[in-house]
Amino acid sequence: MRTKWARTALSRPAFTGVSLTHLSILIEELTGPWQARRESVLRDRRGGDRQRAAGAGRKHELVFTDRVLVTLAHLRTQLPHAALAELYGVSRSTVTEAIGEIRPLLADRGFAVPDRPGLRLRALADVFAYAAAEGKTLRIDGTETQVRRPRAHRPGRRAFVSGKKKQNTIKTTTISDGQGRTLWSGADRPGRMHDQTAMRSEGIAEQFRLHPDVKAEVDEGYRGLANEFPGQVTAPPKKPKDDAPLGERYAWREQRRRQSSRRICVEHANAEHKQWRPLQRFTGRRQHYAATHRAVASLVSDRAAQRATRHKPSTELVLVHPTVC
Repeated sequence: MRTKWARTALSRPAFTGVSLTHLSILIEELTGPWQARRESVLRDRRGGDRQRAAGAGRKHELVFTDRVLVTLAHLRTQLPHAALAELYGVSRSTVTEAIGEIRPLLADRGFAVPDRPGLRLRALADVFAYAAAEGKTLRIDGTETQVRRPRAHRPGRRAFVSGKKKQNTIKTTTISDGQGRTLWSGADRPGRMHDQTAMRSEGIAEQFRLHPDVKAEVDEGYRGLANEFPGQVTAPPKKPKDDAPLGERYAWREQRRRQSSRRICVEHANAEHKQWRPLQRFTGRRQHYAATHRAVASLVSDRAAQRATRHKPSTELVLVHPTVC
């Protein structure tokens, strides 16, 4: 009775962050990979094939559906493992084990493609191939999430101190289309690293060389990429000198406003990610942040990909019948 009540409560969108329809699709999608991964782990533990029929042996305290629910609830609200364990009447270690199994599966799903059901982007190369094929202009931006401070006297302790936030953070880069729909999110690096350096370490410069038709809108932090690929990457115009004519300064302000309005959609994509509590302030272990972020971004991309694509109306109006005055 307690398990049934907990399952009913946690299946609500307020806890999972997804609709009931989306939840059922997730459970069906992850069942096969979870069983295959678990069987692989058991085989390594046994050192050979199973000796008994499938289903024999110790039963799970949390069935697969409940494991998905506690993972989604933790990703959405960052409820402690102990609190989720109390709901089901199990030990905290059981919930920790369940989240440790489901979170990597969610992170490995990739990102949904708008208007292409069943197709998912898992690598930066996939994003550029998709943009080249569809003629999409990418929007690139970085975001930071506060994390726990490393212990004193640990090597690399200062690497997480962000010069912008003045906090210990992890920096992540997001790529979206012109409607703010997440296409890719990754390049998780310590907060001290520059946005451009994080993306270059992922090989973004090589992707621009391989796909010369792909264009991108970026902010001031990617000025180096804009200088290296002037025909592909557009950054805000440089500010004129103080003694520049008034008309030149007004023109600079208008150009900057227009470029910002074209790029602001990627900020909206980051804002969708920040609605999930762990990406506002991550209180878990830093080594789990990358999988957590990818899992959340993957779920957000599923919902964003369902938004209808807006098409620009033609500037030429052709009348079928002549107008009679």
